[in-house]
Amino acid sequence: MVLTREPRTNALGQPIGWPLDVALPRPRPHKAPMQGRFCTLEPADPEAHAASLFEAFATSTDDRIWTYLPYGPFDSAQALADWMRATCLGDDPMFFTVREAGKGQCLGLASYLRIDPGNGSVEVGHINFSPLVQRTPMATEAMFLMADHAMTGLGYRRYEWKCDALNAPSRAAAERLGFLYEGTFRQATHYKGRNRDTAWFALTDGDWPRVRTALQAWLAAENFDAEGRQRCSLAEIRDAESAGAREET
Repeated sequence: MVLTREPRTNALGQPIGWPLDVALPRPRPHKAPMQGRFCTLEPADPEAHAASLFEAFATSTDDRIWTYLPYGPFDSAQALADWMRATCLGDDPMFFTVREAGKGQCLGLASYLRIDPGNGSVEVGHINFSPLVQRTPMATEAMFLMADHAMTGLGYRRYEWKCDALNAPSRAAAERLGFLYEGTFRQATHYKGRNRDTAWFALTDGDWPRVRTALQAWLAAENFDAEGRQRCSLAEIRDAESAGAREET
């Protein structure tokens, strides 16, 4: 369900946007750990994380996790560490390592980028989850923690997800998480010697409350059985919430 508002016009009868309901600029994201039940997001640290990340990434034996990224694969932990030192220590993009809760293995990377406090907009990207974390609660929780910090904690108005338009798994992940597709920018960029059409997805502060409620319900302990299997899918939770909203109206 998309948040809609009644049309608004000025004194001349021209359609105009709704007034801002948040003060700008917003604070920048914090380069600090984010703790969840399944995982922790830690500011990327080549010395502490590269070796463990390399082991996790190596479980992708055909290197398919690197196809839609402009870098990688790396042939050694040292090469990965060197890339992290050159790329992952700045403030934009601001990289985080996904680590299994309880100081477990490092399993993936993600970042904030195109951070725009003046417009209250930020993108999540450079997402590379090893097969060990893909399609697990850790993956969903990592994305929830980053979105919640930006949208709830910092009051951002817009949270973006962009990917190669041919990257079907990324598009499916965005839609599962509640992002709305906004269009495709043809030949927006290039990488690894080929063109890239970029698919745009986003959440706004109007979307976020319902998306947040569904993600929290899915991640809740009671949604998993003793073997860690989900009782209800995220889609089922959203459908139930939508049905309830319709009944209330």
